Amino acid sequence: MSDTPAQTVPFVRDTMLPPAPPPASQAGALRWLRENLLSGPLNIALTLLGIGAVWYLLQGIVPWLAHSVWSADNLTQCRQIITDRWGEGATGACWAVIRERWTQFLFGFYPQHLYWRPTLAFALLFVALAPVLFARVPKKLLWFSVAYPFVAFWLLWGGSLFLPLTVAAGFGLGWAAFALLHRFGTIPAVAAAVLLPVLWWLLFAGDLSRDLTGLVGREVPFWLEQVRSDKFGGFVLAITIGVAGIALSLPLGIMLALGRQSDMFLIKTLAVSFIEFIRGVPLITLLFTASLLLNYFLPPGTTFDIILRVIIMVTLFAAAYIAEVIRGGLAALPRGQYEAADALGLDYWKAQRLIILPQALKISIPGIVSTFIGMFKDTTLVVFVGLLDPLKGITDAVRASTDWKGIYWEPYIFVGAIFFIFNFAMSRYSMHLERRLKTDHRQE
Repeated sequence: MSDTPAQTVPFVRDTMLPPAPPPASQAGALRWLRENLLSGPLNIALTLLGIGAVWYLLQGIVPWLAHSVWSADNLTQCRQIITDRWGEGATGACWAVIRERWTQFLFGFYPQHLYWRPTLAFALLFVALAPVLFARVPKKLLWFSVAYPFVAFWLLWGGSLFLPLTVAAGFGLGWAAFALLHRFGTIPAVAAAVLLPVLWWLLFAGDLSRDLTGLVGREVPFWLEQVRSDKFGGFVLAITIGVAGIALSLPLGIMLALGRQSDMFLIKTLAVSFIEFIRGVPLITLLFTASLLLNYFLPPGTTFDIILRVIIMVTLFAAAYIAEVIRGGLAALPRGQYEAADALGLDYWKAQRLIILPQALKISIPGIVSTFIGMFKDTTLVVFVGLLDPLKGITDAVRASTDWKGIYWEPYIFVGAIFFIFNFAMSRYSMHLERRLKTDHRQE
């Protein structure tokens, strides 16, 4: 062995350093400040600039919120209360307008004695969504989820119970036709599942509903007071259009994405043409089409509810964007997944249902939820076709009254806060779903 002392050889040590406390700047709040706010000259300058901007905003916002008034009969009285309490020239938020008109923001001009119906429909919405969104909820509730659209339609619009029942019967006929003809091939089964309900609704559903209503009469268990669509407004209208658009656009977007990936020339051409046309046209154009032009393509004498027309156009618009999001998820899958499905002997639809789509949809969750959030916010555009959305339609109606003429920020802040709650809930659920479905690289 060499007689060279260990201390003279690089990277070799035969003694240990005595223990020492960690540097004070390497842990705690000081370290966070140094690394995130004071890491360099540019970062220090931006931090000081940001602090100045926040201080400037708080100087105006904090006193305005601190001088809030929650109880007043009109804007003049509200401003007088602020002057009496805080002196001449003081400003403050007049939340009394929300306290006085909150029902109008929520229900629009829906009849006051019927508020229980949209409230019940909204409560049942959570029951219908629970088995769809959460794995621990009993799947038997999925039957109610299927029936909920017809229940909600009857509660919101009223009229005869037999109308939603005959419409639901059309979907039942389509499902039965698909189940019976599936053995002869997917294409004839799908064609029958689409054509049979359409023929049922056009030729038989309306007359059957009227005959049953005339036979039973307008008894309470089978009849609710009708509410016209022009009475809808506020968040009842926004939630109705938003939930319907979300529920309908996702399956339609999946079918469009699969059609765009198809090897059949006609199906691929139709899917590409539809997607590119819808994505190239502003939503407001489609809403004007729903409001003014759609009736020209219907048989003479046909009356088509304006809200249902808007739901159709919003659904088509969102489906085109969802189709592109899902197509990105399909393109992200490695070729080996398709080959694995072929090796298992699965046909096209089983491969898509069991192997391809579950993985593609998991990849596409952020994009799908972003599309849903954008679509829910875009429901405010219905004001341009005469419907009273909560942001502008109801706000303008409130400000048109002599009591609250001149009010500005408070209604917009209230409506924006409600929209934020709904959109933030969707965003958080998407993050929860991503964590729950994240099976790759999981350590047990």
